[in-house]
Amino acid sequence: MSKAPAGPPESDRFDEVPHPRETLALFGHAAAERELLDAYRRNRLAQAWIIGGPEGIGKATLAWRFARFLLAHPDPSAPDAQAADTLAVPESHPAARRVATMALADIFLLRREWNEKTKKHFTEIRVDDVREITRAFHQGSGMGGWRVAIIDSADDLNRSAANALLKLIEEPPERSLFLLVAHQPGRILPTIRSRCRKLMLGALTQEETVAAVEALGPPWSEQGADIAAAAARAEGSVRETLRLLGGDAMAFDTTVGRLLQSLPRVDWLGVHMLADRLTGRDNEASYETFMRALERHLDARVKTLSQGGAPPARLIGYARAWDDIRSLARETEVFNFDKKAMVLGVFDRLAKAEAA
Repeated sequence: MSKAPAGPPESDRFDEVPHPRETLALFGHAAAERELLDAYRRNRLAQAWIIGGPEGIGKATLAWRFARFLLAHPDPSAPDAQAADTLAVPESHPAARRVATMALADIFLLRREWNEKTKKHFTEIRVDDVREITRAFHQGSGMGGWRVAIIDSADDLNRSAANALLKLIEEPPERSLFLLVAHQPGRILPTIRSRCRKLMLGALTQEETVAAVEALGPPWSEQGADIAAAAARAEGSVRETLRLLGGDAMAFDTTVGRLLQSLPRVDWLGVHMLADRLTGRDNEASYETFMRALERHLDARVKTLSQGGAPPARLIGYARAWDDIRSLARETEVFNFDKKAMVLGVFDRLAKAEAA
């Protein structure tokens, strides 16, 4: 199984898990796959697609799967393309090997790049990153005449980068395709959204999540019943399942959940202990587990309030709290603020929303 290559870490790779471009199997998105395949075979392929849905459900895997298929079948009218039932390409096919190793000149990847100065990834996709892709995109195409740009994820584009990408989408070379992976499509620049066909993917079932983890092979497939337990909490996200399988992440997730469930009463001693754990450069995995647990809690709480007939003001209060927390988390990441202060602020804001 492929592991992270030598060189800077990749922002769109989780730990040493196979990258989406190395992942040949796709679980749970047969309808979306069929939509792409049918559009291509009928020569009605939109120039730009937003592949949206929750994080870790296979959006990037589908994007790379489609790019691999175009590389293997550059003519949609050819008999082999017309006869295809899925976008699958055999591992032995040259297109699969070229995509896995990034040995290609016609598929371009736009993502958060590595900052050598800070030894961390940039917090956003910058305009310079888009300009570099634009220059390469306008050069001669490689095999088959297709140019494919995968943006993973479009949520990370800053405004200047988004405007630069918009110009490229509006004035592309012939036979160009843009696949925008988006965890929150609503955050994409409206002028970009208006030029894209939307393809929304749903969360995987628990069974599909388990199957996707097991398909990765050792060591991820060797954790037996723990995989099912993690998948039950992960809400259809393979990425979240893998995160929960690491170290004591399950126990930590339980601790975070207990503190959130006790709101509006705040166990400040427990919150301070939690915040202490998240402080430091080597605790990124714990911080990400905390943020995902927080998102699950807020999503479940809003659904409960809505189904229980809570007044609109209560729901608006929670929506505002969530916006405040997102802004606080974003500022903490961008400006490298103290995570302990951020965590304390999160519980204070949520307690006020719950007590309102």
